[in-house]
Amino acid sequence: MRARRYATFRTVAALILREMSTRYGKTPGGYIWAVLEPLGAILILAFGFSLLLRSPSLGTSFILFYASGYLPFNLYQQVSLVVARAINFSRALLYYPSVTWVDAILARFVLNTLTGMMVTYILLFAILGLTDTRVVLDVVPIIAALVLAAFLGLGIGTLNCLLGGLFPTWDIIWSIASRPLFLASGILFTYEDLPNSVQSVLYYNPLIHITGLMRSGLYPMYNPQYVSPVYVIAISTVTLGFGVLLLARHHKTILNS
Repeated sequence: MRARRYATFRTVAALILREMSTRYGKTPGGYIWAVLEPLGAILILAFGFSLLLRSPSLGTSFILFYASGYLPFNLYQQVSLVVARAINFSRALLYYPSVTWVDAILARFVLNTLTGMMVTYILLFAILGLTDTRVVLDVVPIIAALVLAAFLGLGIGTLNCLLGGLFPTWDIIWSIASRPLFLASGILFTYEDLPNSVQSVLYYNPLIHITGLMRSGLYPMYNPQYVSPVYVIAISTVTLGFGVLLLARHHKTILNS
């Protein structure tokens, strides 16, 4: 058992290094793009809405407000996408007995979670340092929001890894179905800005709980009563559980398809 655990650690580490060299090592700028892409999205949102509104829903900084919503969403999205493609990305290696589908998923999850958290740290502190926001940070809800975003990405990504492997059209269906998440996850507004009828529907989107939790760590006066980490953990655990159980049974079918 100990030998297998050590072998798994070495395999996951090797897969992480492989993806780092493949994804970032061969791209001009490398890891710089991991920072520039979300920064560009945040700046576009801040500039566009600053022309339409006098002030954001919280605080006075448009950049910080949209960063507080976009960064955890971006972490969830990146983790879920790469985990969903883990088997296809490492398909050639999975024919070796020493490499398993679990290793492939873990490697992509760990690398992209750490990358997303690093990007969030860099951008938040750059925004706080370069703008006069006078924010008092509460790091506990910020870290909790990022952990929940990564865990949700792992759960949804693992389930999509199964469905996408068994049904080739699923990736297209999910891509279309998940596009409204950007608007429905509280990036552009707060949950409290919405009428009760809309709140009752969006409450079931776990991402809006993550956004509210993240903002509670950046805005001391903001106390989102609707946030339920337990609900997010439940959704993440159920999707991850189904994905793992069914992948254990059908991963060979996916590899041979």
